[in-house]
Amino acid sequence: MSRSRSCHVVIPSSFLGRALAASFSPQHSHPVLYSLFQFTGSVLNRNTMAFPVPAHLPRKKDTDVSTTLLTKMSETTPKTLTFELTSSWVSELERAITQTKEQIRERIHSDLPAFEQQFSTSRSIQERLRTLSSNVDTLSTALSHPETGMIPNLVMTLSRHASLAQDVADANARHDALSYLSRCRHGLADLTTLAQEGRLPEVVSSCEDLDPVLLSPPPPLEESTIYTDLQRRYRSIQDRTQEQLSEALSRSISVSSHCIIVRSSVQVRQSDTVLPLSSIISALSSSSRTNHLNTLRRDLTTHYLENIFSQPFSVEVTSGNAESKLTLFPSPPNVENKDTRINNLTTVLTFLNDHLFHHLPPEPSFPRTLAKPVTSALLNKLLIPSLPSSLDQLPHYLSLVRHAVAFEETCLHQILDPTSREREIRSWVDGLASHYERKRRTDILERARGVILREENESEQFRVEVVIVPDTPKEPAPPVIAVGEEDPAAWGFEDESEESTPVDEDGWGFEDEPEPVPEPEPTPVPPVPVVAEQEDPADAWGWNDDEPLPADDPEAEDPSAWDDPWGEEEPAPAPAPVPKTATRLEKLAGKSNGTPVAPPIQSPNPLTAPPPTPAMPVAAKHVPPPLRTEPQIVKESYVVSGRVKELMFLVEDVLREAEELSSSGLLSPSSSTSSVGSVVGQSAAMILDLYRGLYPVTCADQLAKSPKRAVRFSNDCLWVSEEVGKVLKKGRVAPSAVERLAEGQERLKLLADSWFEDSIDNECQNVNDILDGASGFVEMADQEHFDECEAAVNSVLQDIRRWSQQVKSVLTKSKYYNAIGAVVDSALSRILSDVLALPDIPEVESHKLSELCHILGALEALFVEDPEQPSFVVAYVPSWLKFSYLSELLEASMADITYLFEEGALVDFEIEELAKLVCALFADTPLRANTVNKLMQGHPVLS
Repeated sequence: MSRSRSCHVVIPSSFLGRALAASFSPQHSHPVLYSLFQFTGSVLNRNTMAFPVPAHLPRKKDTDVSTTLLTKMSETTPKTLTFELTSSWVSELERAITQTKEQIRERIHSDLPAFEQQFSTSRSIQERLRTLSSNVDTLSTALSHPETGMIPNLVMTLSRHASLAQDVADANARHDALSYLSRCRHGLADLTTLAQEGRLPEVVSSCEDLDPVLLSPPPPLEESTIYTDLQRRYRSIQDRTQEQLSEALSRSISVSSHCIIVRSSVQVRQSDTVLPLSSIISALSSSSRTNHLNTLRRDLTTHYLENIFSQPFSVEVTSGNAESKLTLFPSPPNVENKDTRINNLTTVLTFLNDHLFHHLPPEPSFPRTLAKPVTSALLNKLLIPSLPSSLDQLPHYLSLVRHAVAFEETCLHQILDPTSREREIRSWVDGLASHYERKRRTDILERARGVILREENESEQFRVEVVIVPDTPKEPAPPVIAVGEEDPAAWGFEDESEESTPVDEDGWGFEDEPEPVPEPEPTPVPPVPVVAEQEDPADAWGWNDDEPLPADDPEAEDPSAWDDPWGEEEPAPAPAPVPKTATRLEKLAGKSNGTPVAPPIQSPNPLTAPPPTPAMPVAAKHVPPPLRTEPQIVKESYVVSGRVKELMFLVEDVLREAEELSSSGLLSPSSSTSSVGSVVGQSAAMILDLYRGLYPVTCADQLAKSPKRAVRFSNDCLWVSEEVGKVLKKGRVAPSAVERLAEGQERLKLLADSWFEDSIDNECQNVNDILDGASGFVEMADQEHFDECEAAVNSVLQDIRRWSQQVKSVLTKSKYYNAIGAVVDSALSRILSDVLALPDIPEVESHKLSELCHILGALEALFVEDPEQPSFVVAYVPSWLKFSYLSELLEASMADITYLFEEGALVDFEIEELAKLVCALFADTPLRANTVNKLMQGHPVLS
């Protein structure tokens, strides 16, 4: 059997029962066998006997007799079990027992002395244990016996001693309690008697003696009912005494809004005792006295110290034997002198000092607590609010200030606080110049703030006339005039008066013509060969090929949309000429190569173009330059808001006031670094700063939505800057304000320029945003996309027209044309960059792009004043000629482009731009290669 496993021995009960029943009989009885029989019989009560044999037990080797016997029994089958086998098991077991006994005896005899010694030791220990147990029992009896034991007798003695000690302690506690109660009873009786007689200060003194007694009761009385009753009665007497003292003090000192009553002595209620005021105040508890003094200080401050400085009164004082009274009577304010208010407060403080202050305890000093409220009331209620708002009121105010300084010396520092060294009123008066000027600065800026923030009034606007001297070039280029055309005339601005005139939205005032300037006689010009066919200058641009403007044009619907704000009538639109068989470009191309040119392809959606711009004619005459004359003086005007005129009036008034204040000598400077009038003078520059910082912020929404208002704000800043410059030139400005005003002037000029430029930039950005909808003018063959691009270009046209109408009535002519020219140039430059960036332009797309370019040709009308004179769009729109030539180049032939290039008409284009445009318009042929090579050689130099 493996050692790692356990085995079970199973003996069938039926077999053992039958075997034992057959083998044993009474005559075979044996003790050992009988025991084995009993063991076996107990097992027979079960059907199967099974018990585990642990795996760690030894097997075969080193096994005892019982293990061997049980192993044999487990290995015996029912057939092999016999009586002889059972007898052998019994005999074997008896032999094993006998051997064990013999081994024990041998083991004892092998070491007998040691065995006997241990045996005798054990017997001795047993004897000693019996002796010890007997002694312990005897001792226990001696200690714990109920009658004779020591412990019961000791406990009985201690109990009698403790009882006697408790009786002694109870007697002492009872004596102490009765003595304490007797003392308290007599004390309370005395307090009651004094309180009933009205001797309140003596009650307070007795309470001070009785307080320590009631606060240290004997321990047995701390939680007793009688001690609680004593405390209740004591507190009742004490509280009633304090109430009577408070009531007596209230009758002694009475402060109301119209009178002060002080009684030096008062009779206690329900008694004949009369108490002096000083004893009443000293008898009050510290907390009650503090509360009464705080209330008294509050009433005096509210009804007298502050109220007397706020409105006029007359003061009356009456004194008797035991009562003194001060009464206030309101006075009419129209005849009141503010010096009287200081006199009234002097009377009040003198009354309090004579009849009240000496009754109060010295510490803490009650009068000292009134010094700060009096000083604050004098400054905040009288001196500061009475600061004059004009120079003529200053002498009377200075008299009031001197009276206040004398009051501080005589009353504040002699009556209220003699120990104080502070002179707040004198210190404030020493800085009176700065206080006055700061107040004036606040008033001035508040007035300016009201002007800046008030609602806009269009009727207050006015026009400002400016004189413009145009720059005369040193070497003027002779004008190039087409055959049959006249020399363009000058602007022809009318004269205006130098005075600012009200706003006239109908014009810039050009009714009066300027005096004519004598012109030199023209030099005779050689005759020009007559051309076979009279040419129309408009043919050079190809505008005569277009049709009139569609009926749905927004400008066509509203005839008044383009009313001239300068009072000039717009020229009536000329009827569109009938398209001719050959344009000027075709004729020029035919002359250049000697071959006939086919007529141009007509646009599917022709549009009416604006009046023609002077272009390079076929045959031109050179007019000699006129003799050098003095530059013509031109007068222009622009619109300015009424609010800035009022601000400038305020600035001039402030500077005038600063000069008068400085020269009056009424005030002395507060410090050696500042002069009188400097703060007021610097307020003029602060008005400008306030306008610059406040108006653009508060009106940001209106300025962002209205270009007219934005450029008018630029005009306002420009006008104020110029007016400030005029003020500075007069030389009547204090030196301390000159630098600030000059700085404000520069900032206003910078702000005017920046707002003007920002308005132009905003409109340019709007145009750019609209043109973003054209997506770079790609894929123009798609009709839907072409419609989107056409709508974007038309929107640009209408947006520029609307913007120009808003700013035209506000700006001067020169600034207007600069502004609208910058916007138009931004739109044209964007379209030029988008079209020139196209890598491939098929024929259909080139025609449509040309149509889109012709739409913006209507913007030339914005630069026409006299219908008999050509427009001056080229002078204000640098990219106009380039854009105009682009619309022609998109539909021109290779010969036309070559001719224009050789004639120097395309100098506005970069060489790379022309080469890229030719490559985009025409297919890759030897002719295109030759043309590109010719273009890459650079623009021709014309003699």
